[in-house]
Amino acid sequence: MILVSYPKVTFGIIVLNGEPFTRYCLRSLYPFAHQIIVVEGAHENARAVATEDGHSIDGTLQVLQRFQSEEDPDGKVEIVTRDGFWPQKDELGNDRTHQSRAYAERATGDYLWQVDIDEFYRPQDLALVLDMLAGEPEVTAVSFYLRAFWGRPTYEMEGWKWKKRDVHRLFRWRKGYTYVTHEPPTVTDALGRDLRELKWVSGGHMARMGVFMYHYSQLFPRQVLQKALIYQEEKPESCAGLAEWVESSYIRLDRPFRVERHHWEPSWLKRYRGDYPAAVAQLMADVESGVVEEELRPQDDVERLLSSWWYRPACMGLAAMKPVDRAWAWVRLQALRGSHIPRKVRESLVAKRWRGGTGVAEPKDRRGDL
Repeated sequence: MILVSYPKVTFGIIVLNGEPFTRYCLRSLYPFAHQIIVVEGAHENARAVATEDGHSIDGTLQVLQRFQSEEDPDGKVEIVTRDGFWPQKDELGNDRTHQSRAYAERATGDYLWQVDIDEFYRPQDLALVLDMLAGEPEVTAVSFYLRAFWGRPTYEMEGWKWKKRDVHRLFRWRKGYTYVTHEPPTVTDALGRDLRELKWVSGGHMARMGVFMYHYSQLFPRQVLQKALIYQEEKPESCAGLAEWVESSYIRLDRPFRVERHHWEPSWLKRYRGDYPAAVAQLMADVESGVVEEELRPQDDVERLLSSWWYRPACMGLAAMKPVDRAWAWVRLQALRGSHIPRKVRESLVAKRWRGGTGVAEPKDRRGDL
């Protein structure tokens, strides 16, 4: 039961083809929400997986409407759509900011909490965050470390990109505040100050409290392929070849050290033996019983890999090499500085490094965008 002394939280969600997660995500947030604003629809570069008028092709909008009519007794859920496609970029060239601003501008809570339809939190962790905000009203932003899962909630991904990396999600919300960018999520106060530059609670701090974001963006084959098609169109420079990656590293698992969609960075699998959000447990039970029709990825090859004598030591070795790789990149960058090579080209050369990257410079660790 949420106490009346807790601050009011508006959860903001952007969704396109959110099935089968939609109702499970909303149910998990509902007891803790003052307001849930869901912005449904495709941006201009997601036409390959959208209807002609810019909506989900898997019935997500209809599921949202049924939830609103059947499971929203307190009127917390607001659905925002557009007649046509959402612009992908804002006036400054930032991706998907229009959709994020659509829920931010309608928010009436004390805090704005951005949530993807396939990310979840344990109920006790949501309660703990609200309790923290009630006790420390000076907090202006909260980030989380994520736990990312692959094929089943019992298989966790790790890798160079997301290990101990802040994912920015929760912001104080007041009159005059502005949602500035979606990647990374950035909110400024009435004076134009970035809220993470004020009283920011880091993902590391939340992890020490036992609070994580549980991300299920690679749970189902259909879901993974759709995301690949979207990102190929949206970010052709950095995400070219994602459909091929789905076939070789998700469907077939031919490349067991490139299992995460940012495949230019090493990533690997391990068993996850901890607990996870109850809503996800219910979703998986419904899929396995046939209540929800969704194809599951076979487990045999994953089990063989995780049971092999060599895979875990190889993963540990890769994990240990990350600081060496970053140090070597820094040395190369210093060597290139002062040359006549343009800055973007220098960063591209550094990003490629020994493993053959995409030629796109990596974002700073504090960006926190997915």
